[in-house]
Amino acid sequence: MTEPGPGGESLLFLTDEQLRKGIEAMFFAYRGFTADPDRILDGMDYGRAHHRAIHFIHRSPGTTVNNLLNILGVTKQSLNRVLRTLIDDGLVESRVGKQDKRERHLHLTSKGLELERQLSDAQRARMRAAYRAAGPQAVQGFRTVLEAMMDPEMKRQYQTLKEGGA
Repeated sequence: MTEPGPGGESLLFLTDEQLRKGIEAMFFAYRGFTADPDRILDGMDYGRAHHRAIHFIHRSPGTTVNNLLNILGVTKQSLNRVLRTLIDDGLVESRVGKQDKRERHLHLTSKGLELERQLSDAQRARMRAAYRAAGPQAVQGFRTVLEAMMDPEMKRQYQTLKEGGA
């Protein structure tokens, strides 16, 4: 048996059954993670695309539409539908760029900030409970696994957000 390396090389011998269980756990965990925000949004006729847009606009106030497109990985048409709804409903404000008038910079309004808080509070409560139950080593291991699953471009975007950039 090989000694475990820093990347968990000894785990390379996982069976297909162990991997299947991990895949299924991810599916069910995601359902749980999105369930509370879904209930909040359902009464407003919004969906997960609205939630993701609100989250990342909050995370990077003033982000451009193009940057949001890159982060979310959706089509321009799809994002425009979501943004149009959020703007019309007074949750997001689109401001013309100061340097480039073609750019639109997105900001949450006070109403948008309140909705973002409700959605994030629900997810933070679930994550906090799970992290406490799992313990600090499991939390770090979980983050390591998630980061290892990211494609290079996604990981770059994640690192930029993690470091406090747009």
